[in-house]
Amino acid sequence: MNEYELKVYEDVLEWKRKLKRRSGFIARASKKAQTKVNQMIPEKVHYILTESIKNMVKATLAGSNITTKKQQGAGLTLAEKDGLLQKRLAGFRKTAAVEGAGTGAGGILLGMADFPLLLSIKMKFLFDAASIYGYDPSTYEERLFILYVFQLAFSSDEKRKETLERIENWEEKKAQLVEVDWQEFQQEYRDYIDLVKMLQMIPGIGAVVGAYANYNLLDQLGETAMNAYRLRILKTPPQM
Repeated sequence: MNEYELKVYEDVLEWKRKLKRRSGFIARASKKAQTKVNQMIPEKVHYILTESIKNMVKATLAGSNITTKKQQGAGLTLAEKDGLLQKRLAGFRKTAAVEGAGTGAGGILLGMADFPLLLSIKMKFLFDAASIYGYDPSTYEERLFILYVFQLAFSSDEKRKETLERIENWEEKKAQLVEVDWQEFQQEYRDYIDLVKMLQMIPGIGAVVGAYANYNLLDQLGETAMNAYRLRILKTPPQM
């Protein structure tokens, strides 16, 4: 490892320690409340939500694959790849903030439109991240990895630890993973963002909440993606 890679290795270790810490009281209380609400929702409704989000994510993945430039990080050092990702992230954060402000200002109907729009921004960013770090997001296993990075960024304490373990040992785990658990995927994501998205629909503050929330959600996704790919590269250099 060169000097920069040694620093990155320390950064990744600190990031892993942070992920393993227990969430704050508000986050844990919110998750507990959401769990109780989910237990009261009929199984048929859960199925409809799962299928809807599954189809939405798959459509977004297909669209992102078409619009993503391949091998964006070809010939770059890890430091240069990190720099390029930060530049891309700045643009995606701005786009997400503008989108959140626009849908938040429009009340309930436009607020509901924020969900698929923000999801597409997040997935497009993750496709760019894969390409920058030398992985081909058109392959099934890399799309699966993208979904686990997404889940790592937006999940509860217990699920986060489980997902991190899969990402840390991806080369060994990927052969065992045929597809994500879509009900778990949609429920973890909804539980994570439901509170802030409800606030986004309140007249008068929706635009501010929407912009702030979307900016920070992209920021969190950016940190997760950067460190997940750094972790893979430092263990096993990508092959393209």
